[in-house]
Amino acid sequence: MNKKRWIALGIAIGLFIVSIISQIGTTVASTDFDSLFSSFNEDFGEEIIDQGTSLDKIAVLRLNGVIQEDSGSSVLNTGTYSHQRFLDLLDHAAEDEAVKAVVLDVNTPGGGVVESAEIHEKIMNIQQNYEKPVYVSMGNTAASGGYYISAPAEKIVAHPATLTGSIGVIMQALNYAELADNVGIDFNTIKSGEYKDIMSASREMTDEERALLQTMIDELYGEFVQVIVDGRGMTESTVRELGDGRVYTGTQAKENGLVDELGTLDDTISMMKEEQGLSDATVIEYASGFEFNRFLGGAMQSVFGGSSELDGLENLLREANAPRAMYLYSR
Repeated sequence: MNKKRWIALGIAIGLFIVSIISQIGTTVASTDFDSLFSSFNEDFGEEIIDQGTSLDKIAVLRLNGVIQEDSGSSVLNTGTYSHQRFLDLLDHAAEDEAVKAVVLDVNTPGGGVVESAEIHEKIMNIQQNYEKPVYVSMGNTAASGGYYISAPAEKIVAHPATLTGSIGVIMQALNYAELADNVGIDFNTIKSGEYKDIMSASREMTDEERALLQTMIDELYGEFVQVIVDGRGMTESTVRELGDGRVYTGTQAKENGLVDELGTLDDTISMMKEEQGLSDATVIEYASGFEFNRFLGGAMQSVFGGSSELDGLENLLREANAPRAMYLYSR
């Protein structure tokens, strides 16, 4: 490459760097830092949805996305579900004496078994130990783990078109042993026990391994069934009959007793006010405080302009999860 081409390349690189700096500067300049940092020391700000005339509050908590540990912690992924934050929100609503009731706006296909159980426990705590009613408003999807966490609520309201149910447990893993054989790839595995590489992607599963995993799935399914038996007051046989993994529309779920009423989030709030004697309560939603990841992620999206590039980069950075049991509606 001659001298002129090196100069041209240097100029191009310089212009690219200047462009990035300029766009970051624009993002920073257009940010309302007074507003941004005003909530820095606040765990949870409050946004008023409906101003009431009393000091009592109804807290609306929104659960959107797959219920999975740390799934919302990425710098690049700024709008997804954060499990620890949602648990903290539940604790905050429980401990705030002004909050007299909680409405969960649920829109999730479910997720991890442990994470779903943690949310279920928090909801039970709010209702039993703090004696605050919890209603659930189901959005587009409230399936599998989404139904698991809804089951203990005092009232469940679904939209007629909601997809719910999917009662069951699933565990999946890829198997590319045949592909590896075709391209001549060998796997060398050294293990301490017979089942140490169970569900390995590099070989076929044995009948003994399948039976072992099925026992685990059956145990977890039994726990799911019991949660619904306790929460909905249904018989175990009825729950098992309904809980064959299929999804139901909100209308079907109302007919078979999985939900109580049909309606929207606004309808659910109205029911809460009327039925719990909170007609004068102020309805609030917790707003995010300052999160540097969220600000930085927004700046990066402003610079790079599209979600596809960021999604591709995040996929490269994301660690692959080991196969595990899930309360998840997978399509």
